Amino acid sequence: MWKKSKVTDQTAAGQKVDAPERGHPNDKGIRKKSKVPGVMITQFEAELPEGMTTPDFSRKPIAITIQEGKSTAFKAIVVGNPKPTVTWTRTNGEIVFHPDTCRQNYSEASHEHTLEFPKVAPEDADTYKCYATNDYGRAVCTAVLNVIEVGFSKAKELQKTYGDDIPDFLRKKLKKRAPKVGEQGQNEPTPEEKVWEILMNADKKDYERICAEYGITNFRGMLKKLKQMKQEQDVDTAEFVSHIDTLKHIEEDDDEASIDLDLELKELNSKIFLYKDGEMVAFTKEECDEIKHSLKQVGKKHDSVLYSMDVEGGIVFTADFKVPDVDFAIKLQEVKADERQDALFVCVLTAPLNEIKWFGKNALLSNGEKFEISVSEDKLIHKLIIRDCLPLDAGIYAAVAGIKSCNAWLVVEADKEASSKGKKAARKNTTAGLGDDEDLLRIAKEQQERYQKEMEERLEIAKKAQSERDAAEEAARLEAQAAKKRSAETKAAAKAAAKAKKAEEGVDESASFQVGAHVDVEELSEDNEEAGQNSLFMETVEVDKVTSGDSPPLQDKVKGNDHGEETAVKQKGERCGTNEKRPKVKTVDAEDAAVGNDLGEKTAKQKSEKSGKKEIPPKVKFPDEEAPAVGNHHGEETAEQSSEKSGTKENCPKEKIGDVKDTHVESDKGEEEEEQPPAGKRVRIRQGPLIEETIIDPGVHFLVGLSDCKAIIGEEAELVCKLSSEDCEGIWYKDGEEIKSNEGMTIIKEGSYHKLKLHKVPEEFSGKYKFEADGRKTEALVVVEDPPRFDPEELKTFITPITVKKGHKATFKLSYMGREPIKVQWFLEGEELSDEANIKLETSDGYTRLLLIKLQRKDSGEVKLKLKNEFGTAEALTELIVLDKPTPPMGPVEIVEASSSAIEIKWRPPKDCGGCKIGNYILERQQVGRNTWKKVGPIGPLAKYRDLDVDHGRRYCYRIRVETEMGTSELMETEDIQAGTKAYPGPPSTPRVVSAFKDCINLSWSAPANTGGTNILGYNLEKRKKGSNLWGQVNPPEEMIRAKGFAVKDVVEGMEYEFRVAAINNSGAGEFSTPSEFVFARDPKKPPGKAIDFKVTDSSYTSLCLSWIKPKEIKGVEDEAKGYFVEIRPAENTEWNRCNSNLVTTNFFTVKNMKSMAMYWVRVIAVNDGGEGEPQELNNYILAMPPPVRPRFTDTKIKSFMVVQAGNSARLTMNFEASPWPEVTWLKDDVPVSKKVTISNAEGTSQLLIPSSERSDSGVYTIVVKNIVGQETFSIEIRVTDEPKPPGPVEMEENVPGTVTISWAPSPDEKRDDRLHYMVMKRDSSKRTWNTVADHIFNNKFTACNIMPGREYRFRVYAKNDMGSSKPTESPKWLVPIKKEKFTVNMPRSKSCDLQCPPKFLVPLKMHTAPQGYECYMSCALKGDPTPHVTWLRDNISLNTNTNYYISNTCGVCSLLILRVGSKDTGEYKVVAENPMGRAECSTKLTVRE
Repeated sequence: MWKKSKVTDQTAAGQKVDAPERGHPNDKGIRKKSKVPGVMITQFEAELPEGMTTPDFSRKPIAITIQEGKSTAFKAIVVGNPKPTVTWTRTNGEIVFHPDTCRQNYSEASHEHTLEFPKVAPEDADTYKCYATNDYGRAVCTAVLNVIEVGFSKAKELQKTYGDDIPDFLRKKLKKRAPKVGEQGQNEPTPEEKVWEILMNADKKDYERICAEYGITNFRGMLKKLKQMKQEQDVDTAEFVSHIDTLKHIEEDDDEASIDLDLELKELNSKIFLYKDGEMVAFTKEECDEIKHSLKQVGKKHDSVLYSMDVEGGIVFTADFKVPDVDFAIKLQEVKADERQDALFVCVLTAPLNEIKWFGKNALLSNGEKFEISVSEDKLIHKLIIRDCLPLDAGIYAAVAGIKSCNAWLVVEADKEASSKGKKAARKNTTAGLGDDEDLLRIAKEQQERYQKEMEERLEIAKKAQSERDAAEEAARLEAQAAKKRSAETKAAAKAAAKAKKAEEGVDESASFQVGAHVDVEELSEDNEEAGQNSLFMETVEVDKVTSGDSPPLQDKVKGNDHGEETAVKQKGERCGTNEKRPKVKTVDAEDAAVGNDLGEKTAKQKSEKSGKKEIPPKVKFPDEEAPAVGNHHGEETAEQSSEKSGTKENCPKEKIGDVKDTHVESDKGEEEEEQPPAGKRVRIRQGPLIEETIIDPGVHFLVGLSDCKAIIGEEAELVCKLSSEDCEGIWYKDGEEIKSNEGMTIIKEGSYHKLKLHKVPEEFSGKYKFEADGRKTEALVVVEDPPRFDPEELKTFITPITVKKGHKATFKLSYMGREPIKVQWFLEGEELSDEANIKLETSDGYTRLLLIKLQRKDSGEVKLKLKNEFGTAEALTELIVLDKPTPPMGPVEIVEASSSAIEIKWRPPKDCGGCKIGNYILERQQVGRNTWKKVGPIGPLAKYRDLDVDHGRRYCYRIRVETEMGTSELMETEDIQAGTKAYPGPPSTPRVVSAFKDCINLSWSAPANTGGTNILGYNLEKRKKGSNLWGQVNPPEEMIRAKGFAVKDVVEGMEYEFRVAAINNSGAGEFSTPSEFVFARDPKKPPGKAIDFKVTDSSYTSLCLSWIKPKEIKGVEDEAKGYFVEIRPAENTEWNRCNSNLVTTNFFTVKNMKSMAMYWVRVIAVNDGGEGEPQELNNYILAMPPPVRPRFTDTKIKSFMVVQAGNSARLTMNFEASPWPEVTWLKDDVPVSKKVTISNAEGTSQLLIPSSERSDSGVYTIVVKNIVGQETFSIEIRVTDEPKPPGPVEMEENVPGTVTISWAPSPDEKRDDRLHYMVMKRDSSKRTWNTVADHIFNNKFTACNIMPGREYRFRVYAKNDMGSSKPTESPKWLVPIKKEKFTVNMPRSKSCDLQCPPKFLVPLKMHTAPQGYECYMSCALKGDPTPHVTWLRDNISLNTNTNYYISNTCGVCSLLILRVGSKDTGEYKVVAENPMGRAECSTKLTVRE
C-alpha cells in the first residue's frame, strides 16, 4: 500500500497536517524567487559585495515513489559564491544518518549533493527539505518520498490514525473485517465471501448468471440471505455516508477500467479505503466544494478481481471486474467496395456478448448515419455496416471483444468514370462484403451449443467441488464429535461417582430426570460465521445467550411410558433491544443424551420473539447426528430456554450451544435416580435423528433472457426467452400487469422458447415487459419509435429514373410518415438544394415536392430525398436524366489502312451522347483540291469506316457527325489522308524474353504504334551474339513471322544473345526495334533468396538510404541474384510501389521524394533470370525524418543580455539543430509571450520580434526547443529603457571640514528603471576641466573630500542607465574662505656637494650585424663630472672628423649613425671618454652582410 507524507497525502478532504513545518534559524532577510520553480531564496544583506551571490539550485531534488526495501536517493546541484553548505531535514522528526539507513554524500565529479536511502523503510516516508547556505543567503526546496509498503492493511492504517485509543464503533469494524496486524495472507476473501460481495451490488438480471458461475443452487435461499445482508450494510453505511449517487460498475475502455460513484460523507475526516480481493490498494483523490470523492483504478492487464470501497469500515460499494472469456470464431475479412457502395464487416464470437467495440482507423465508432452496428438475437453475430463508402473511408477497421481483437482492411475503389467527368459517383444500393448468412448462422449455432455445454460443465464442476468441501467438513465434524464423546464419557463417569457419594451421605435427589448440558459460547464475527458454514445457503439456529439469574427457574416436565409419548421442548426468547439484530448461536450435535424409551422419539421446538422493529429471521442449521441416544423406558424430558430483554443498543451476545454431555442415567430395581442441573443452567435435549444435508435441484431457470427491443410504429416486434425446461409454462406481464394473447399481440410457446409477438406496434406498447416462470423472471424494455419512412408503393414509383429533354422541367414528389418534427432535405449529386430561381421546394405534413425548371444536360445525376427526426433517418434515391444533342466524336482519327484501293479509319465515340443511344454516324468526304463535299451517308453506330472509292495517290478529307434521336452533333474534321503512298511501319516494341533454355529462347513483342497506314503483314527477327557486331536473321527471308512472338532454337548453350524485330506492311519492312536485353541460352535459374542484413543507413525528411548484403547462393535451391528492386508502401495504403524501374546491381539504394514525417514500410526483392525472390522487409515501419537528434543551439556566441531603447524593435534570432522537427516555444518570465510578440520559425532557426518595445516588455525571454529526443532551453534578458531624465536640484552642505555633502532630488525615471544610477563630476577654480569623482551611485547623496579653502567648486550630477547619461544638473558655487595669517619664509641652509667623478659607461656598446646598403645605429650611455670628452674610433682611427658618420652626445648618450653600410665599414669600433678625473673605453664589432 501507499505510505505518503502527511504534507502531501490528505486521506480525506479537510485533513490537517500533523506536524508544522520547521523553519531555519536564518529566516530573516529579503525573500526572492529563483528561476528554478519551487526554490525560495532568502538574501541576508541588502547589498551584495561585487562577485558574491546568494545560493541557488541549478537542479533541485524531485519527488520519489518507491517500493519498500529498494534503494533510492535525492539529488541536488547548488551554485553560489562563496560555495554553499548543503544540509537536509525532514518534516516529521530528525534524519538519523547511518550507513545502513541514510547517508549524505557529495560528488566532486558531478557536483551533486545526494541524500541516499540504501533500503527504504515505511518510516522514511516524509517531506524532506534541502538547504543551501552561505554568508549572503540561503536557498531551500522540498521533495516528497512516498513509500509503497508491502503487506499494508486497514488495521494498521486505523491504528496509526487513532493510536491505541480506537473508538468502539471503529474497533467493532476493525475486529469484524480487518486482519490482525502482522498477519500475512489473511485478508484474501474466500470464494463464498467474494460471491456475496458481487451479489450485493449486481443488477437483478445478473443474479442467475452469477449463481450459475459460482455453483449456487438454492436461489430462494440466496435471495433471502442477500436481503438480510443489504439491510446490515445499510445500517453500517448510514453511520458515515449521507447518500451515494451515480453507482457505475467497472467499465473497460481500451487499456483502462474504472469504477465510478459519488458519495457525500457525514464527517469530513472520515477515511476512505479501496480493496482489491480484500487487500487495500492505492487510489487517486480530488477535492471539491461538494465533498465528493472519485476513485479510479488504472491498469493495462485486467484480471478477474473483486473491487470494494468502504468508509471507516463500512462497505459502500462493491464491483466485480471480470474480463469476458470470449474469442472470435470467425474474424473480420478484407472487404473491397466500390465508391458510394455500402460495406459490411461480420464477426462471430465464441460466447454471447451484448456488444463489442468497433474501431475505424483508431477511432471508436458508434451507431449513426454513417455507421450501423447490429448484433444477432443470440449475441454471437456482430455486424458493422459502413454507409456510402468514399475513398476517405478506406483503412483498417477493428472489432474488440474483451481483451481479444481482430481487424481487416476496407479497400474503396474510386469510380474513375465519374471522376473523369468531374462528377460525383452515383449512390449504389448494393452492399460489399455480403457472404453466406446460412454459414454464419450454422457457426453461431455451434458456438452457442458449445457455450451452453461449457456452462453446464462448469455448473457440474462447481457442484462437485461443493460436495467435496461438504464431505471434508463433515469428516472434520465427525472427528471433533468423537473427541467430544470421549470427553463426555470421562465427565459422566466422574459425575456418576459424585452422585454415588451424595447418595451415601443421604442427600435428597430430585425425582425428575435431569440432563446436564455442556454449552460452549463463542462470539463469532459475521465473516467467520459465513466462512464456517458447510454450504452457502445452509442455515443455523440463533438463540439468545442465557446466564444465571436472567430468567425464572426452568420447569422440566417428564412423562414416562412404554409407548414413547413425546413432549415438546420450547425456547422462548424475549426482545433484545430496539432496532438491534438478533445474535446468532451455532447449534452443534448432542452426544450421549439420555432420551425416552426404546420406541419413543423426542422433538425440540424453539420459539423466539422478535428482536426489534427490523428483526431478521433466524437461520436454522440441522447437522447430522452420529452418537446414539441413551435413556430409560419411562420418561421424556423437556427443556426451555428464554432470554430477557436488553434495553441497550448493543447486539445480543452470540452463543454456541454445544453437544449435550455429561448425562448419566442409572436404573436399579425400578428406582430412578436423577441429578439436578446446576442453578441457572439451561438444558437442551435433542430428540430424534437430525435431517441430512441435501443439495436442492435449482429447478427451472433461464438459458437465454429477454433483451431490450426497439420497435417501429406499425411494424412487428418480438420478445424471446429460453427456459431450461420445455414443460414449464409462464406468464407475461407489461408494466406489472398480466397480458394475454389478443389482436395486438400473440403469446407463442415453441418447446423451451417463449415468444411474445407484437403486431403493428402502436405507441402505447412501449414499456417494461416481464416473463415469469416457476419463480424466475426476466425483464426487457420495448421502446416504440416512429422514425421517418416512406410508403413502399410510392417509393417504387419514386425510384424510377425520370427522363426529360433539355429546357423542360422535372417534378419529384413523395409522401412520408413519422413523428414530427421531420427535417426534409433534397440533394442533387450530393449537393443540398435550396429555393432558387430554377429550384422550387414544397413541404407540407407528410408530403414533399421538388420542382426543377429549365433543366440542362449538366443537371443529370442522382436525386436524393433525406428525412430525419429524433428516431433516425430515411433516404430515397432516384435518377434524373436530361436529354440533349450529342457532342462531336472524339479524335484523333486513327488510320487503319491507306492503300491504293482503300482507306480505313476509326475514331472514338463522343464524350457525351446526350443521354441517348447513337443511331448513326454521318460522313462527308472531300477530295483535296475541290470545293465540294460528297455525302457518304449514315454508316451505322460503329465508329469506323472503310472507303473503297479512292484513286491511287489522291488525298481525301472526312467530316464526321453523330446522330441520335435528339439531333445531330457538331462535326469533327480529319486531316488529309493519301491513298496508295508508300509508308513503312514504325519500330515494334523491344523484344521481351519470355523464357530461356539451353536449346531455345522464347520471345514476344508488341505491334508498332505507326502501322504506315496499312495492316501489318508480319515481322523479321534478328539476333546477335554478345561481343559481335553482326546481326543475323532468325527467320528465313521468304518466310516472315506472322505472330507477335517466336521461339529461337538456333542458339548455342552458354552463349549470350540479344534480339531485335522489324514490322512488315504493304510498303515493306520498317525500322528495327531497340535490342532486347542479353540473355543466356541455358536452363532457367532458381529465384534468389532474401537479402541479408537489410537496414537503414541514413534518412532525411524526403529520402531514405538503404543497404543490404547479397543473398547466399544455394545450389539447386537459390541461385545468385542479378539485381534488386526496392519497394515502399505508405502505412495508409495496401499496395507496394516500386522505387526503381531498372534493376539495381549495387547493394545500396536511396529512396527519394518521400513525404516528410510520413510512415512507410520498406522491402527489397532480389531478382535474377529465374524471377523474383522473396521480399525482405524491415522489422518495423520507417518515418521519413533524419536520425533523432537532441535539440542543440548552434550559435557559438549568444548574448544573454540585451538593451533596447523604448520605441525601437527588439529582435532575437536563435539557430539550432534538432530532428525530428522540434516544437519551439517562447516564454517571458516562465509564461507564454503575449500576442504582441511575433514568432517566426523556419528550418533550424526561430526569431522573436517585438515591433515597438515598451518598458513593460522587459524581462527574461526563454526559448524552449523540444522534440521526442529531448529539449534544450536558453534564456536572454531584454531590458527596454530610454535615456534617463536629469535629477532634480542639487544641494550642498559641509558636515566635516574639508568635505562637502552633495544631495539631489531623484530622477523621475528612478522608479521605472532598477538599473538607473548617478555620476558626480567636479571642477575647481584652479582647473578648467571637469573630473569624475563618483560613479554607480544608487542613492541620492555623495560626500566629496579634499575640498581646499579659497577655491571655488562646482558639481554636476548625471542620471545614467544602460542607454547612457542624462543632461547634467549643476550645483551652485561652493567656496570655503581662507583665513589670512602672517607669511614668514624660512630659508633652509644649503650644503655644498662635490659631484666630480671619472667617466663610466652605464650602457656599453652592443655587437652589430648589418646588411650592406642599410643604415646602422650604435649607442652607449656614460656619466662623468666634469662632462667627459667623447672620441669614436674605428680600428683605432678617429671618426669625429669623418663626415660619413653622424656622431652625437646628448645628456650622456653617445650615438654613431652610418647611413649606408658598406664593406669598408667592417671593423672594431671604440668609444673613449676622458675628463680631468680619468679615462674610460668601450668597444664593439660591426659585421656587414652582403
